[in-house]
Amino acid sequence: MTDRYDLSRRGFLKVLGGAGITITGLSRIRAAEPAENTEDSWAVLLDTTRCAGCRNCEVVCAEAHGLPAPDLDEDVFASERDPSETALSVVDRFETERGEAFVKRQCMHCLRPACASACLTKAMAKTSAGPVVWRESKCMGCRFCMVSCPFDMPKFEYMSAVPRILKCDLCADRIAAGELPACVENCPAEALTFGRRGELLAEARRRIVENPDDYHPAIYGERDAGGTSWLYLAAVPFEQIGLRTDLGETAYPEFSKTFLYSVPLVLILVPAFLLALSNATRRVPATAADGASDGDLELGTVERADDAAVDLALPAK
Repeated sequence: MTDRYDLSRRGFLKVLGGAGITITGLSRIRAAEPAENTEDSWAVLLDTTRCAGCRNCEVVCAEAHGLPAPDLDEDVFASERDPSETALSVVDRFETERGEAFVKRQCMHCLRPACASACLTKAMAKTSAGPVVWRESKCMGCRFCMVSCPFDMPKFEYMSAVPRILKCDLCADRIAAGELPACVENCPAEALTFGRRGELLAEARRRIVENPDDYHPAIYGERDAGGTSWLYLAAVPFEQIGLRTDLGETAYPEFSKTFLYSVPLVLILVPAFLLALSNATRRVPATAADGASDGDLELGTVERADDAAVDLALPAK
């Protein structure tokens, strides 16, 4: 039994001890700051004027994450779909003032993600490389990440005996290995461009300036909700292709500052206790990312409540 479950008393006490550290630093809690050099982080530019709706991105995304293959019947375009726990990326069809448009949707990988800010155990975290990743070994199942996301992207496996939080991870493991995200690598229409965020913004502006009749003069994700790592170009205003335009330019963690300064003690102790219980009966981690300590991980960094840096990584394939 001990080879299947981590029943470490030391680990249990370590997590409880962490509650004391969190309480000590409570007076310094603030909304997560953006990582340094955000324009140098990895991002994707989606040019919806080039998307043909082939949905190959859905197929390769499912393959890359071990999820069921999507139904390729065109009837799926009859209604707008959202990403789910079995489809981390979906393509929707919209009728616009300039005709038919296809739009891929997935986690936006915000520069200052509300999901990471709301996560009490830092299971959901933003790396300096760009991806927002979820670490199973740190998750206590509170699902605050789900209710905090303005794009409604984290999904919970309600029907699983060992449920996970699932969303697009920007193929962080592939990026760490020097590869392109699966969807970008396999887009036959070249609607997806992967690169440094600053360079992609410059490319998007170039396309708008050189082809003003083809594009709505704005870049979705440049400043929306504080900025995102997925950027969109379109021929029409973004609300016509299902993108939220009511989010403003303020990063959502900013709205939680007042609450964080008044967090009751019980909301600090209970999550730590629940995480300790969860870790005490958790199966031995199956991946390097889940099993590694914060000090062992290398992909990037994200700020935590006590202002310490948490290193993040995913194993290379």
